[in-house]
Order: sequence, then structure tokens, then C-alpha cells
Amino acid sequence: MTERLFDTTCIGNAIVDVISKADDAFLAAEGLTKSAMMLIDMERAEELYARMQPGIEMSGGSAGNTAAGIASLGGKCAYIGKVRDDQLGSIFTHDIRAGGVTFETVKSTNGAATARCLILVTPDAHRTMNTYLGACIELGPEDIDPDIIAASKVTYMEGYLWDPENGKQAFRKAADIAHAAGRQVSLTLSDSFCVNRYREEFQEFIKSGVDILFANEEEIKSLYQTTDFESALAAVRDQVDIACLTRSEKGAVIVRGSEVHAVPAETNINVVDTTGAGDLFATGFLYGHTNGHDLTSSGRIGVMAAAEVISHYGARPAVSLKELMQKKLAVSPS
Repeated sequence: MTERLFDTTCIGNAIVDVISKADDAFLAAEGLTKSAMMLIDMERAEELYARMQPGIEMSGGSAGNTAAGIASLGGKCAYIGKVRDDQLGSIFTHDIRAGGVTFETVKSTNGAATARCLILVTPDAHRTMNTYLGACIELGPEDIDPDIIAASKVTYMEGYLWDPENGKQAFRKAADIAHAAGRQVSLTLSDSFCVNRYREEFQEFIKSGVDILFANEEEIKSLYQTTDFESALAAVRDQVDIACLTRSEKGAVIVRGSEVHAVPAETNINVVDTTGAGDLFATGFLYGHTNGHDLTSSGRIGVMAAAEVISHYGARPAVSLKELMQKKLAVSPS
């Protein structure tokens, strides 16, 4: 086994984001569901891209954002995701490695192009995502490096990767390797529409293979088919070791058995773009959890990281989260 040790390895769809401003009328004209993520094909991606206002291109992908955030905090992080040997694939690879993340997944040399997500941000800062998965669907069990997983305190996976069958099998392989090595497995539900597609499968996987679950309020209520947050909280507390439930301006609730830790949201934030808020909350919590901080402190780091990312366009930190953590929370890197 490799001598390297990682705080977290993140597994997900390797995507380059194209972020553009739009209004509700544009969403309606294009038949888009506001604040949701929709899977599209290459033809639709090119059509929608042509109609969008000029955009900002930057590397994204839910788990990729989390990995970049952990590195920004000073954590040791690896990433597993599939890109093609094309221009966008080179951009993604450069960006994540430049941020200090170990990324060694072999690129595809044929087939679909590197994935891209067309993100439309409305004036209320909500984002509507249209994702062409492209090369992401090529990620499979063969891309899971057993040495890296076994050397990671936590293996974190995004629910979006459950769409392709290969991704699902990669999930299961990674979880088995992690648990065999005495490590923890973490999952983010990613999107309530994703939960609707795979509710029963998610429930089974969470119960049998997940130690730390991340979900926002709508996702956790969808998972347990309830309109009441407290009922959803009660349902999940016996299914995983730790559940981290985010509630936008209400902050976050972290549950472990009978313990319930409420972490307030930061106030007086100029919200520009909510893309990546959940990803960066996971960043902060996982960094804290893998570096010896208690649940509340880890939650506070998560809230801080989420507040930073929603204050600007793009789903990755614009400043050093390590420095921000030391300044705002008086927390030194472990």
C-alpha cells in the first residue's frame, strides 16, 4: 500500500463549469426547472451554450469543488474523476492539480468529450444547471485506486455519479475498499431530483455503506418522503454515524445518534451565486472531522467555507480558506 496518507479522497463527475447570468424569462423560454440540475446531450449543450450570455469557464463538479476546498484549507486530498484528453480535460486537470489536489485518474483517449455544466444564475443568486456528462460516464471500478482509498481517512462520493451504471459500481468498490481498511465512507445526495430517481437505492446504500451523509433540507425530506424536516432528521439518525444537514440561511444541523448540533449560518453576506454552497460545506466539515475537530467546530468551518463561495461567481474558493479560517474562526490548521 502507498505510504501516502490523505484526509479525504473525493470521487465524482469531473466537469468544467460555464457560468452565465440569466433571468426567469430565459429559463421559462428554454423549458428549464429553476434551481434544478438537468442532464443534457451534446447537441442540447451546444444549442443552449449558443443562447446563453457570455460566460465564465472554470473547473467544477461537485466532488471536485469539495476536493479543491479541502486543499485550500491545508488538507491532504485526492480526487478520482474522468476527463477526455481534450482542451477542457486539460483545463480541469491543471486546475485541480494547481490547487494542491492529487489527481491521477487516466484520461480517456476516445469517446465522449470532457463534461461541461452550463450554469444559469438568476438575479436571486439561484443556479440552474444543465449538465453534459460526456467522459464522466466512462468512470468505472477500474479507475478506483485501492491504495489511495485505503490511505484516505474518508472517501467522499457525490450522488450525481449514481446516474451511470459504471459510476455506481465504482462507488460500491470504493466503499468496500474503504471499510476493509477501517476507513469511513461519505456520500452527498447532491440534488433532490437525483434522490427522486434513486430513492430506494440510495436508502439501501446509505444504510449499508455510508458513515457520513451530507444533504440539504429538500434532499433529506425527499429521501424519506416527508414534508417535515424534524421527521427526516429522526429517520436518518439511525441510518448513519453522522448526518450533516444544511438549511441555507438557517445554517446546518449535525446529527450523531442522540446528539444534535445546530450551527448558525453566517450573516451579512452578499450572496452572488449559490453554486457550490453544499460542496464547500462538505469541504469544511470533512477537513475539520479528519483533523481532530469536534462536530460543532467542523460544522463552523463548513459554514465559513460555504459563505465564502456564495459571495462570488464560481464554485471554488476565491481566497485561501486556511487564512480565512485562521482569521474568522481563530482555528489553526491541524
